[in-house]
Amino acid sequence: MNFALNIDIVSVGFAVATSTILGFAIFFSNPKSKTNQYFLFFVITNVGWSIFNYLTYRVTNMAVRLTFIRFVLYFAIFQTFSYLLLMDTFPDEQKKISKITKYVLIPWTTFVAYLTLTPWVFSGIITNPDSLVSQPIVAKGVVFFGLTAISYVVWGCFKLAIKLKNAVPEEKRPYRLLLIGAVIMFSLIIFFNFIGSSLLKNSSFIPFSAFFTLPFIIFTSYAIIKHHLMNIKVFSTEILTLLLALAILLETVTAKNITELLFGFGIFILVLSIGVLLIKSVKKEIEQREQLETLSRELGGANEKLKALDQARAEFITIASHQLRTPPATIKWYLSAAMAGDYGKLPPEVASVIEKAAITNNHLISLIEDMLNVSRIERGKMEFLFEPSQVEELASFAFEQLIPMAKIKKLDYTYTPPKKPLPEILADKEKLRQVMNNLIDNALKYTKLGTVAVSLFLKDNEIVFQVKDSGKGISPDEQNSIFQKYSRGKESIKQSAGLGLGLYVAKIIVDEHKGKVWAESKGEGQGSVFSFSLPVNSGLKQTTMVDLGAK
Repeated sequence: MNFALNIDIVSVGFAVATSTILGFAIFFSNPKSKTNQYFLFFVITNVGWSIFNYLTYRVTNMAVRLTFIRFVLYFAIFQTFSYLLLMDTFPDEQKKISKITKYVLIPWTTFVAYLTLTPWVFSGIITNPDSLVSQPIVAKGVVFFGLTAISYVVWGCFKLAIKLKNAVPEEKRPYRLLLIGAVIMFSLIIFFNFIGSSLLKNSSFIPFSAFFTLPFIIFTSYAIIKHHLMNIKVFSTEILTLLLALAILLETVTAKNITELLFGFGIFILVLSIGVLLIKSVKKEIEQREQLETLSRELGGANEKLKALDQARAEFITIASHQLRTPPATIKWYLSAAMAGDYGKLPPEVASVIEKAAITNNHLISLIEDMLNVSRIERGKMEFLFEPSQVEELASFAFEQLIPMAKIKKLDYTYTPPKKPLPEILADKEKLRQVMNNLIDNALKYTKLGTVAVSLFLKDNEIVFQVKDSGKGISPDEQNSIFQKYSRGKESIKQSAGLGLGLYVAKIIVDEHKGKVWAESKGEGQGSVFSFSLPVNSGLKQTTMVDLGAK
């Protein structure tokens, strides 16, 4: 056996390998697509038809040859049926099977396919010494096969022609490709297989029948992937598989005996099968990577939208806070004037009401200021004015401002100043006073009975401001989260209104002063101690403004 005598098997092997690779590559690109499923169905039936068509003139046993000829028709009927399904579905991915197909065409096709394996179609064969192909003895049942196969082909071409006619100009090319491929395939098969062998008595081209179907398969593959080049990694894998399979096939056709030929052909089929699985694996890997890239892009887009929304929210809070500051500031001015006697001496009961209103108004001002500061922090626009400051003055002022609140609650409210004058440090006076005010205010709010003791002292070259109370205390679980934004204890929500911003803002301010802030408590109901410390030598420079956005 040599290559020249086995050129036919090279043709069949190339056609089978190419069809199989393209069929499974298209199917694996979207297994749920009905178009891809029917295309794979067509490829499988075409491969079966090609292989048995080749075997019909390779075997010498007449009984086996008759069986193989019948299998050629068996696969041919399913080949034409799958062609009809493909033309009916393309390019739809979700089209459901029609009732006519389900209850009429499938049973009828199955019946005709069964018929082709019986003597009702071919009752026997007549050998011709001058021809590679044996002449089958036709029986009456061949009419069913012929009419069915021709009807499916004509029906499929008609459906394709209708789709081509109704398609908009930019969508006509895929249908045109399918039509060209179908015309070439069926023209070659009709001319060389039927006209050539029956009328011209030339059967030399029948061994190359498998090659005639390649135009349709290639054009259809191209149409299905919608003119987009397949991923280079998948394409490279397909080419590698095809070349490897063909190399083994060429080695096979030079076999010296039938045993080597069958062994080589078995290896060829094995390599082809492994190649299909490899293509599936590569395709899956690429799809997973593409999904990750898509999710990453979507996540990035969503993140940008969240940033924009967060920026808009912060700007809204800033605008709203600025607008809300004016009314309570005006109210504070009038209440202060009334308590100072600018409008005459107030009766004790009226003075008490005015004092309570002033405390409530101060809480509102403090809340608005916290919201404004948080908005500034989030936008990186919180500015600091560091200048020489006496912390004693700030502490004393913060303590005195909240004396009315302590009196109303009848708490033992005390302040212990430092024993010696504290060194002057660089600080933002207004913001530092705000921190002190916040810590004292919290202690007063959450202490129903008992004491609130404020103290200021120097320890280890650090100035420490401390507020100790006998209030509700802090649970161990809450001690690690109270300085976070919008964080409030369960009991805090019940006892006082607020957003949980004060301590968060306080921590930011103290951090910018190179200091530390912390809280201590032995547990719920056992009081708490809030403190912050500022280094005497902080390393800060006297500046006009410090913009968080520049950091």
